[in-house]
Amino acid sequence: MGDRTLQVVVYREDDGFVAQCLNIDVASEGDTETEALSNLREALELYFDDTAETDLFQTVADAHVEQITLKSA
Repeated sequence: MGDRTLQVVVYREDDGFVAQCLNIDVASEGDTETEALSNLREALELYFDDTAETDLFQTVADAHVEQITLKSA
């Protein structure tokens, strides 16, 4: 497997952190951001080890966070 650059978002959820890949539907969690990222790296490595296709993920470029407000009815 060659090098892959994947886009990941990390956020707090309850008492821990979630690390979620934006390119493919893989996420993991941990007690700290570092642990969540480490767990995600392991999950992604397993995902790609089990996947024959080398380009199954969508390229995400120029990702950014937006905030929207929904009005209550």
